[in-house]
Amino acid sequence: MRRSRTAAHFCDHHVLEMLMPAPGPTTNAPPVNGIPPGRPFSWRFVTPLFVGSALNPINSSLIATALVPIAHGLGVSIGRTAALVTALYLASAIAQPTAGKAAEVFGPRRVFLAGIGLVIVGGLMGGSAHSLPTLLISRVLLGLGTSCAYPTAMLLIRRRAEDAGLDKPPGGVLGGLQIAGIATASLGLPLGGVLVAVLGWRSVFFINVPVALVALVTTLAWVPPDSRPDSPPDRSRRARDIAAALDVIGIAGFAAAMIALLLFLFALPDARWYLLAISAVLWIALVLWELRARTPFLDLRLLAGNLALTSTYLRYGLVLFCAYVVLYGVTQWAQSVRGLSETEAGLLLLPMTLVSGLVISLVSRRNRVRGPVVAAALACLIGSAGVLLLSASGWIGWVVVVTLVFGVAMGTSGAGNQIALYDHAPAEQLGTASGLLRTFGYLGSIAASATTGIVFRTRVSDPGMHLIAWIMVGVGVVLVVTTLADRTLRTRPAP
Repeated sequence: MRRSRTAAHFCDHHVLEMLMPAPGPTTNAPPVNGIPPGRPFSWRFVTPLFVGSALNPINSSLIATALVPIAHGLGVSIGRTAALVTALYLASAIAQPTAGKAAEVFGPRRVFLAGIGLVIVGGLMGGSAHSLPTLLISRVLLGLGTSCAYPTAMLLIRRRAEDAGLDKPPGGVLGGLQIAGIATASLGLPLGGVLVAVLGWRSVFFINVPVALVALVTTLAWVPPDSRPDSPPDRSRRARDIAAALDVIGIAGFAAAMIALLLFLFALPDARWYLLAISAVLWIALVLWELRARTPFLDLRLLAGNLALTSTYLRYGLVLFCAYVVLYGVTQWAQSVRGLSETEAGLLLLPMTLVSGLVISLVSRRNRVRGPVVAAALACLIGSAGVLLLSASGWIGWVVVVTLVFGVAMGTSGAGNQIALYDHAPAEQLGTASGLLRTFGYLGSIAASATTGIVFRTRVSDPGMHLIAWIMVGVGVVLVVTTLADRTLRTRPAP
């Protein structure tokens, strides 16, 4: 529970201004496909997408302050309520690419709205729950529903840009999606604390309902219906055809393999090797199936042939691994070794979120890839080396310096890798590709949590922190070498 609190203990009062895309130039040119060429991404169009995309990260941290009150209110142990955190992560890691695949088949706006509906149901169920199993179902529904937003938003933005005749990625809008995730995750803890103190723990579930209703109404009013020939579901199609288009078996195999893998990681440092063995068998079976599927959920041939896209996933996951090691490991070290309170440790890490949001806002508008991802790799290596200098007797301000460096790493990585995803993922598969990017991010953060748990299993200490730092340095070296050697970063695909 401590990790959930400290990782989310940030607040940025000015970041919302950065979410809005820069106004386009005025023009008297005629509309393209009904979209004014000067402002294809008006605030009306992007507002519901940003609001919807914020629901997942804010729910990941909103629950932290409610775990103890929930345990007391339902008469269960505090340890059992930790499953509420795990449930959302499991559901989200699986649902992100699944929602993207569904958006490609049924249309992104439909799936976005369906996700909002699940959020409303999950919020109502959780707010009125009287047992822990009901709360777990609620958290799963919230994870599934909130995960529909980001991949569908990416697909909606891509299609909007194509309809408007844009030949470059709308960097400001894409950056807004990244900033929304960072800013709203940081607001989860203080918002949850206020809600629990004033209205009780049920409010952290009920709060989803009015926010989701805002997203629902604004989407219906301001986001045009899916109108492409491949978007509307064909009511004459048989269930078997729809299942084949979705690759239901592939989705089920991916879900089972991910659940086994994530449960293994969540259980660390208690290694449950049977879970890892089950996951390995399921992944092998999934690969064999996907290579034969007509419309595969995971297009393995695409990933093998599109090294630029595969490298984007790996870079993103490795950067988030390093960043979350700082969030999890350094905060535990600051509290246990330096004697800081949870609030003080959270404030030390505040610059990391603020800088990352600012960097995303500045970098994403330039639509660059190679420069930002190289900067992210170098920042990870430099920041990891900086962690080696942390000690019980050292200057505590060095923690702030380290977090500033990792703020640059997160910002440049988020902006550069998202543009790379937009560039290199096939337009018709951008939904699934976007969801997979988030899944790799979850894997990186969960691996970071597992690493700190293993090293700090018996005691949090300077030697343990330095061992973690050496692991980070190794990851940083891999990032720098692979990024500099990646020839796909030197060329951009033709528009």
